[in-house]
Amino acid sequence: MMGRQQAAQAPLAYAFNLDDHIPADHLLRGIDQFLDLSELHAHLSVHYSHTGRPSIDPALLIRMLIVGYCFGIRSEHRLCEEVHLNLAYRWFCRLGLEDPIPDHSTFSKNRHGRFRDNDTLRFVFEQVLARCLSEGVVGGEGFATDASVIKADASRQRGVPGAEAHRDKTTPLTRPMREYLEALDSAEEERTPPKNVSLTDPASQWTAAPGGPAFFAYSTNYLIDTKAGVIVDVEASPAHRTAEANATRTMLERTEAHMGMKPERLIDDTAYGSATMLEWLVEQKGIEPHVPVWDKSERSDGTFSRTEFAWDEQNNAYDCPGGKELRSNRRAFKVPRTGVTKADMIIYRASEHDCRDCSLKEQCCPNTPVCKIARSIHEHAREVATTPQYLRSRCERKKVEMLFAHLKRILRLDRLRLRGLHGAHDEFLMAAIAQSLRRMAKQLMSTVQEEANGLPA
Repeated sequence: MMGRQQAAQAPLAYAFNLDDHIPADHLLRGIDQFLDLSELHAHLSVHYSHTGRPSIDPALLIRMLIVGYCFGIRSEHRLCEEVHLNLAYRWFCRLGLEDPIPDHSTFSKNRHGRFRDNDTLRFVFEQVLARCLSEGVVGGEGFATDASVIKADASRQRGVPGAEAHRDKTTPLTRPMREYLEALDSAEEERTPPKNVSLTDPASQWTAAPGGPAFFAYSTNYLIDTKAGVIVDVEASPAHRTAEANATRTMLERTEAHMGMKPERLIDDTAYGSATMLEWLVEQKGIEPHVPVWDKSERSDGTFSRTEFAWDEQNNAYDCPGGKELRSNRRAFKVPRTGVTKADMIIYRASEHDCRDCSLKEQCCPNTPVCKIARSIHEHAREVATTPQYLRSRCERKKVEMLFAHLKRILRLDRLRLRGLHGAHDEFLMAAIAQSLRRMAKQLMSTVQEEANGLPA
């Protein structure tokens, strides 16, 4: 027969254990097992007074943010609602059934204040990375790096040409505008006006790199360990190639300084294969670059490419296909000259006599009197990059692309919510924290459970 719920009087007291209602294989159980915020209070202690009304626990705010980024909850309004309703989220945030949820404005107050002043999110990220190291999921032998373009919270219609961008002094400065102007004032070199500037988020970069219509964006730069694809550093930068290469240098130096890790090899794509970047890796850092060399010397018009000319290290000259020499200088000067151009290149030229009577001139230099080759002063670093081991490294570099796909499709970070370079920095750090915790929980949680049950791992 049909059953009916009995509307009996509610009991006066409940015996309710929140932990009993969270599944043993829930993702947050694994994350909670490997997340240690015990040192967070000491890190932030200088920003709190010893007297007055107690504040909201900063560890609670960090845990709530981790929930939001792990499950793609992009709005802090909605995050507060979800933590209020979801038992698993309450359990992870150390909240009881009757504990109040912080107001959404608390996140902004702390983010723009003590969290940013003390680089708290960077501290939490490095604590998570240290746990990855202690659990043995980071090898440290090989790193891979890449960048992905993320749309800024700026409308295409709110952009103006860079040369016409002028601030309306009658309106108060927004935070992104103030940060942008401070960055311009502190810059060592004068910046060339960009093609377009957003009036909403002026630090964002106008780019069409992914293809399609241009938009304002930032780049998230990942440095990952190739053993398990764990993120070892992350950096926000404008969405252009030079800034992304500089971000890679910053991440490598910071990882070595803060975590004591320096890889034996670095896997990049062609965007990082310039001679200057390769020279920095080989000569200054002692890292073997597994990078496809950025070389524009190949010809498609039927004439000889630079690979057709043999380099003679002993004589500091090129040998052309016709057997003649190309030299950087052909007479001795009283004052020695380096021959290095402003672009850090040395020009090697054949003699006019050799080229004029050469039978291969139409295949070599049909439009110029003599053949010439520009050689970078960092050319020796290019030769190190063309190693056979790069074929294996090419497959390992896909782990970075997988993390970017996970970032945009699972964590739903395909468009920023915060503005300014600092806002992008905060969002990218939190997303990297969430990805590292998710990866560690999924890889190690089953092993820990088997060991607890006395089963062989």
